[in-house]
Order: sequence, then structure tokens, then C-alpha cells
Amino acid sequence: MNPSTAFARVLVDELIAGGVTDAVLAPGSRNAPLSIALYDADSRGRLRLHVRIDERTAGFLAVGLARISGRPVVVVTTSGTAVANLHPAVLEAHHGGVPLLVLSADRPPALRDVGANQVIDQRGVFGPALRFFHEFGVASDRPGQNATWRSMICRALAHSLGSGTGFAGPVQLDVPLVEPLMPDESEAGWPETLEGRASPTGASLPWTAIDTAAPDEVLAGVDVPAGRVGMIPAPAEGERVLFLGDLTHPAAGPLAALGHVVISEAGGAAGSAVISAGMHLLAVPGFLEPGLPDRVVVLGRPTMYRQITALLADSMIAVDVLASPFGFADPTGRARRVAPVLAPLSGPGDTEFVGFWREAEAAAAQQISQVVGDMDIACSPRLAAQLVSLLPDGSTLMLGSSQPPRDVGLSSAPRDGLRLVANRGVAGIDGTVSTSVGVALGAGPDAGPTVALLGDLTFLHDMTGLVIGPHEPRPDLTIVVSNNGGGGIFHTLEPGEPLYARAFERVFGTPHDVQLAGVVEAAGWEHVLVSSADELAEAIADPTGIRVVEVPTGRTDLRELHSRIRAAVSRAVRG
Repeated sequence: MNPSTAFARVLVDELIAGGVTDAVLAPGSRNAPLSIALYDADSRGRLRLHVRIDERTAGFLAVGLARISGRPVVVVTTSGTAVANLHPAVLEAHHGGVPLLVLSADRPPALRDVGANQVIDQRGVFGPALRFFHEFGVASDRPGQNATWRSMICRALAHSLGSGTGFAGPVQLDVPLVEPLMPDESEAGWPETLEGRASPTGASLPWTAIDTAAPDEVLAGVDVPAGRVGMIPAPAEGERVLFLGDLTHPAAGPLAALGHVVISEAGGAAGSAVISAGMHLLAVPGFLEPGLPDRVVVLGRPTMYRQITALLADSMIAVDVLASPFGFADPTGRARRVAPVLAPLSGPGDTEFVGFWREAEAAAAQQISQVVGDMDIACSPRLAAQLVSLLPDGSTLMLGSSQPPRDVGLSSAPRDGLRLVANRGVAGIDGTVSTSVGVALGAGPDAGPTVALLGDLTFLHDMTGLVIGPHEPRPDLTIVVSNNGGGGIFHTLEPGEPLYARAFERVFGTPHDVQLAGVVEAAGWEHVLVSSADELAEAIADPTGIRVVEVPTGRTDLRELHSRIRAAVSRAVRG
């Protein structure tokens, strides 16, 4: 057995022993030993292999699989620019807390700095975005390597799950491989056993067991005083506490259901008890004066709305952040306490404070429903609201960046039963189709349907995410594309002001004139064009394979629509 084959087999075997169930591979020559080892493991049913021809697609597919499952997912590339193409996915995993493990095949170190083909310095390509990095030594025909290879895999998996930081994220293992790269005919001749550890029943065990319990797991059930560092105190009697959630935070709905005031970037899609009009209410000048909270508890990392920043900057309000201390969100610098655990709640929130918000919610939600309800689904906020209302309980809704999450958060009526997923780590449009495919593949056999809501630019930015070979696991995924022929969100921001109209359409609106049906059908998937709510309901039913549902929408009317909604909400809460 040659050294590269032995090396690759041990790495893959230990990854499986460490709990890895999915691996994503981008083909190449230098990573051939890893490719063969992964193929063999997949053939034996030990893990599920996904092969993609584009490394950026491969990286975001791994992000989707890891984000939905919570387990580390491995992405394997050849050397050179192949590794660099993973950078956007690594950044998303870093900021979004996704357990991603990069196995980057490499040339031997002796080939650096001498002009050798396909050689870059892969040691620093991801900069500070990694939780952990290690460059293996070059494998050779000698004893004593099995233990070091396996223990390093265990260390890397632990770091990807947040060991040392309490916050999951990406790790990189750089793997120098020497010729021969393909396995030889002989399986004998290696100077030591390459076996891993096994239980008495023969099941594979990690070579090194590393405790990666999250802080909330460590403190679960332990009676810790509310003021202790490491725990966000529950609301005291009479304290007016506002919980402010990011787009996908899972605690928003349950906290609201307990009777607390919760605002989520997802609006009503976060749960039926959440203040669905919360972001609109925060934007009304003077609204908070009679009902200013004593404290805001930030759930995760809300980033989408400027009224959030204004609220958190108010010197009259105490700010706590319920999140991992690693990379927590505090853009105004006013957080007084950061912890991953909330002290047990003794009951609902302050009655008067809750009543203030509920009364405002009732008035505002009625106005929003009326304004949006007068539109058809060619208006993207109405499309978002309609889609949210149509999805069955247990569905997973993957949201792209830019306009779709805002449309959902600002227009959806309250409902329960949805799981929201989004790449909000750095909120890019990179790889969103691929992430959606990963979410659908990783959701599990008992999960409800997976649906993605994307803008047309986000969809076009990741067309290679639709390229899935005939031998690969194939998802059941419906992708709803709000096609407004360009960058709709810019109409609602400063570039959309009349002052900049002369340059707007070319450098912000960015029309593309791409026929999406041709793109989708060329990749072998189904394309459906819909223009009514009834057609949308039919198009998202009974998903099989990838189905792209295109809904033509407008973008020039968004600024005026948002202005109408703001005015209606303001009138409603001011009487």
C-alpha cells in the first residue's frame, strides 16, 4: 500500500468514527487518494458522498448540510485555486457558526516557492476565519503515523463543533499528498496497523474522545443564580423586557408563546405569538416613548433593519445578548452581558408592557394585511406572505439574502410550524441554491417539504448549484424565484432616491434579461411559471426533485409600497 492511499483511508475512517455522515467532493488529481477513500466508504454505506464540479457550489452544499443537521460536514478539494473557491463558504460558516471541515489536498511543501504547477500557499488562504488549522506532514512508509493522523481528525472535529470557543465554525486540514496518488494492487506491506478504535460490539469509536458540550448543555438543569456570569437573567417582576430575535433564532417563537414581547426579523413567520408588525412599529417615530423597554435581550445576531440599531443605541435601555461569547453581535457597543443561556422564566412578561405591544400589534397588523392584501403576487411582499401562508406545518423555508427575507419579515401574517434557514453569517447571495440543496438533503426523511425563496440575482449567482450528476443524491426541493429582472432591494435604499435616477438602472438595477426556464431545463429540472396565488399553491405541492417556480414581480413599486405601509402603521398606532 502506498503512503497516500494509507493516509487517505485513515483520515476518512476516523471522520466516520467521529460522527461525519456527509462528505462533499470536488474532483481533482491531487485529491485522488481522498476521492477513492470517500467513494469506497460511500459504496459500503458508511457515509453519503456528494460530488460537485464547482468548488464554490461544493462549499455551500456542505454549509447547507451542516447548518440543517448541526453535524460537521467535510468538503474535499484538490490544490491551488480550488481551495480559494471555498472562501465564501468558509466565511459564511465562520460568521454563521456552521461546523465545516475543509480537507484541502496539497502538493508537498518542497514544491512551494519554486514555480511548481498548481501550487499556492494554502496555509493562510482563509485568514482568521478558521477555528483551527493544521498542516499534516507528508505521509511515508514508516510506523507511528496512524495515531497522529486519527487524533488530529478528532481535534479538528471538536474545534468545528466549538471546542475552545463555544461557537461552531470552519476548520481546515491541509493534506500534502505524494505520488503515486492512486491505490496500487497490493494491500499489504504497511509497517503498522491502520485500524481505529472499536467498542466491544465492533462499532467504530473516535480515537480521542473530546468533550464538545455547548455551554447551555453544561448548565442545563443546574441551579445557577441569575446574576452569575454565564447566564442572562430572566425578567424581574415589573421589568419591561423586549426580546429581539434574528431571522432564524429558534427561541423567538417559544418565548413569545410563554407571554413575552418578542420581535423577530422574520415577523409572523417566527411564530403566531411573535409581534409580527414589530419592525414596522419600531420604525414609527416616537412610538416607544410611552412603552420604552427597560431591557432588550438580543437573540442571536439581528442585522437587517436600521431601526434595530437605533433601538440598541438608546442609552435608556439595558442590552443583553443571548449568544455565544465568540463573535457576538454588539454593533453599538452597549451590551452589558453576553451569555449562551437564559435563566429559567417564572412566567409571562409584565402585563402592562405586553398589553401595550399587543394593542399596537393588532392595529398595525390589520393595516399591513390590508395594504399587502390589495396586491397580487406580482408584488414581492404579497408573494412572500402568500408563500408563508401556503406552506404546510413542518416545512423548512430557506431564505435568500436581500429582498426576500425582508418581504417575509415585513408582510407575513403570524403562523407556527415553519423552520427558517438562511445564510445570514455574512448575508451574501453566494451559493444560496447550493445551500438550499444541502438543507433539503440534510433535513431528514421525516421532515416536511423544503422550499427556498430567492431573488433572481441570487438564483443566477449560483446557477451551478443546479448541476447535480446522475450518480449523486438528489433532493426534493422547490425553489421559488421572485424574478423582478434585477436588484429590487436597491429601490428601497439610498440609491433608489430620485436624485440618483440617471445611473440607477445600469449600476444598481442591473437588468439581466436571462430566460430562467432555459437555465433550469438545461440542468435537467422542472420549471414552472406562475402568476396567481392559485397557480403558486399548485406549483409548490407534491415536490419531487428540484422544481423552480418563477414568479415575475415588480421592483420599481417597492419604495412606494414600503412608504404606504409605514404611513398606514403610523396612523394606526397614533390614532
